[in-house]
Amino acid sequence: MKIDPAVLEQAQKILGYRFRDLSLLETSLTHASIADSRVVSNERLEFLGDSVLGLIVCDYLYINFPHLLEGDLTKIKSAAVSRRMCARIATELRLDSLLLLGKGMMTRSALPASLSAAVLESVIGAVYIDSGMEAVRTFLLPLLAPHIDEAASSGHQQNFKSVLQQYAQRKFDAAPMYILVDEKGPDHAKCFEVSVEVGSRRFPSCWAASKKQAEQQAAYRALEVLGLIVRTETGETVYVGEGENAAAAAPAIEKDSDDSGEYYSNSR
Repeated sequence: MKIDPAVLEQAQKILGYRFRDLSLLETSLTHASIADSRVVSNERLEFLGDSVLGLIVCDYLYINFPHLLEGDLTKIKSAAVSRRMCARIATELRLDSLLLLGKGMMTRSALPASLSAAVLESVIGAVYIDSGMEAVRTFLLPLLAPHIDEAASSGHQQNFKSVLQQYAQRKFDAAPMYILVDEKGPDHAKCFEVSVEVGSRRFPSCWAASKKQAEQQAAYRALEVLGLIVRTETGETVYVGEGENAAAAAPAIEKDSDDSGEYYSNSR
């Protein structure tokens, strides 16, 4: 079944890209439920587009987050290329509304997120075949970069211990050492004082209601003393790293999801 030329024109306007071979765009918008066979539906383009998307995200992360290790880059990538994220972008563009579906699928009140995600990936595959990687990057990155940055700001940087460990390994080839300085209170309501050492330097200690939270706060205090993080006028904590101009582009560091309350330090 052929797609209405007006739909193809609308899709190209949405993408900001003109296809040399319109049959590629048509295939990318044809769901298996209406195709003569699955091999001529958008499923093969979806397979290709998934890999192209992953490569573009990895390239962006490698270039824009030089201070992150492989583990953190992988976490951010997983969020950025997830089905949920692809469906979100497809819905924002209204690409999913252009997908050609069989009658049984059209009776649904809302398109499943998996199908919305698939249409974005299949369109990526179509653009890649039509003009190559740079063409995909041109239309995709302006849409995707804000979501990648959002994933970065709420991912690796909500763990101060992880940030401090990366810095210590890179700068001193050593891991931070957390020292239990003191503990007070009954067993059911103990408080713990923890300090952290990086190399030969010990940083101010912090109290908290659990050892884990105290370690996070001690790491926060160490990063603050080292000048690697600052608190903005709005109360956000940002990672400024070691570069002179890093603060302007640095994303917010949020408190660890396992902790409660604001970070604070009671040094002694």
